[in-house]
Amino acid sequence: MTPARLPAAVFVTTAILDDARAVAQVHVLSWQQAYHDILPKAFLDALSVEERAVMWRECIAHGSPQVMVAKSAGQVCGFASFGPSRDQDAPAGTAEIMALYLAPDVWSTGVGRRLWCAVLERVVAQGFAVVTLWVMAHNARAIRFYEAAGFEAQPSSRKQFTLGGIVLDEVRYQRRAQHLAADPKE
Repeated sequence: MTPARLPAAVFVTTAILDDARAVAQVHVLSWQQAYHDILPKAFLDALSVEERAVMWRECIAHGSPQVMVAKSAGQVCGFASFGPSRDQDAPAGTAEIMALYLAPDVWSTGVGRRLWCAVLERVVAQGFAVVTLWVMAHNARAIRFYEAAGFEAQPSSRKQFTLGGIVLDEVRYQRRAQHLAADPKE
């Protein structure tokens, strides 16, 4: 499968309050598409852009976690949130990507790669030595992306949680916080 072309004039920047609703829209659309075979339809249909917009507005206003957005033609088409790791067993100097989502119409176009590279640059500049993230064990698309970006699974971290009334597994992935030698492939 050949990736689609990168949309013209994609740039990544720090999110501002005016981006909160668009971030929420990307968040909901991405979940509804990416998790349609993982989570119950009723749960995904009930996701609220308004509720997520309130949450993202708070995050952006407080700068915690940090939020970056990818924009094309002035519109948010992806976002990532990150900051110091929330894991109790994480050594000092560990960053965590808490979310990295794209609008489904820009999947496999290079937008995710561009967004990830910008986040990595920021993490490196802030002095973090390691970057981690958690991914649902059945999210094959995300796992392919993160592995191409140099992340490795930590199988002993596997844990279960309940979402939408079902029990899911998630695994922590990790990589050194250093600039990429080559861009990851989506």
